Amino acid sequence: MPRQRTHRLRPARRGTAIALWTVPAAAIQAAMLVLPGRGKIVFARLYWASLCRLLGLQVRVIGRPARPAGRPVVFASNHSSWLDILTLGGVLEACFIAKEEVGRWPVISTVARLGRTVFVSRRVANTGRESSTMRDRLDAGDNLILFPEGTSSDGSRVLPFRSVFFSVAEAQPGRSCPLIQPVSVVYDQLGGLPMGRASRPVFAWYGDMDLASHFWRLAQQSGLRATVLLHPPVDPAAYASRKALSQAVWQTVAEGAASLRQNRPVQPASHPPAAADDAPPVRPAFA
Repeated sequence: MPRQRTHRLRPARRGTAIALWTVPAAAIQAAMLVLPGRGKIVFARLYWASLCRLLGLQVRVIGRPARPAGRPVVFASNHSSWLDILTLGGVLEACFIAKEEVGRWPVISTVARLGRTVFVSRRVANTGRESSTMRDRLDAGDNLILFPEGTSSDGSRVLPFRSVFFSVAEAQPGRSCPLIQPVSVVYDQLGGLPMGRASRPVFAWYGDMDLASHFWRLAQQSGLRATVLLHPPVDPAAYASRKALSQAVWQTVAEGAASLRQNRPVQPASHPPAAADDAPPVRPAFA
């Protein structure tokens, strides 16, 4: 079969495989949701990881997810594509926080709800109520995955983090304060070769891009790889304000993503960031 024809058929094959896996997976997860135990958490991770394999996306993980005894974790990551859901969902045992519009998208909304996604409007007037909803999830033993940029980027940089998203980490009487673990995600290989800036739109999904056409273009490719860099967790109590916390986490995520994009050897820092008073310290992201 000519190479060009193979590329054209690849999206159809991959899309069909994903659909055939999603139908029984949705039924299994629906049953898991009404059963006690961690089955719904473990199966959700299996589902997302399987989608990565069906799409031909290899996921490399550097570092380890935080697992503090008796304390929940909020993973704060940069966001450049719908692929971030598959990539992080297959690595972390946590629920996503998504904008409320996702809850109205056909098919995707069903998958998101089965994954126990928390939907937020991101309107200032609803901040208190939505923060309470996220807190309830954390109190119930769930970890959360947060995209503090508030939107997806073109993958060439990490947009500033909005401090309002870190309201869930503020101390409250009678409630355990979560740890925040910064996460850098970069799509760094295409065709098995290191990615260049010109190729980032293959992965990045932002602005008014159409999801179906983006999937079709991406699914034609081979040798895809994402790298997830898990930085040491930080304790919100070490920061004097929510703004200082968000700035410190942004700096760590941005520096980690920049190193991955430049194909520099990286490893997680050997210790958490130091405490901050009025502003976060300026420091390298890696030891």
